[in-house]
Amino acid sequence: MVEKNLLRLTTAEINGRRGRFYLASASQTTLIDRAFTATIGAERPRLTLTDRRSLPLIPVTIDLQGIGDAFIGAEPWSSHAITIDYRKGLVTYQEEGIHSDYMTVYPFSAEPAITILVNGREVTAVVDTALPDSLVLPREQSPAGRAPARVEIAGTVFPSIDVVHADVSQARIGNRLLEKFLVTIDYGRRQVGLWRDPRISLE
Repeated sequence: MVEKNLLRLTTAEINGRRGRFYLASASQTTLIDRAFTATIGAERPRLTLTDRRSLPLIPVTIDLQGIGDAFIGAEPWSSHAITIDYRKGLVTYQEEGIHSDYMTVYPFSAEPAITILVNGREVTAVVDTALPDSLVLPREQSPAGRAPARVEIAGTVFPSIDVVHADVSQARIGNRLLEKFLVTIDYGRRQVGLWRDPRISLE
């Protein structure tokens, strides 16, 4: 489900315990809150998706300051894929990898990323489901803060999107724009696929 513009994995468990687990597509490792770690025992953490499927985690324990109990990173999906249906609030694990029919597909080498146009300029943007905003851009010569921009993603034009200019090294696209698409991230083949979801308004 989508909660506070983040993707919450409501049916997942870590070592048999449920919690506030959010999908963090751009994080290489899972982050687990220190207080939650104390409740799951000393055995190696595993993410349980269904009665038949559990996946190993190699998490980092930190203080998430009440934001959630865990942000699930890339490592449980490893050589497989996930598809995000924002309209249904559903994240699907796909062992067989990406189904690219009707999708615009982007290769990536490190974090999952796509190529977009911002005011006519080509920009590589990390696909970051832990970002509840629209788009964060390196500010370069621009002042820090928010400003409107024309953004084109997978052939879909957003004439005026409120974007953030900040002291970041790489652009990051978040859920307020990703939610307009069906998104598949194939970590095994290192590809991101986007399909414009006509069920969701561009406004």
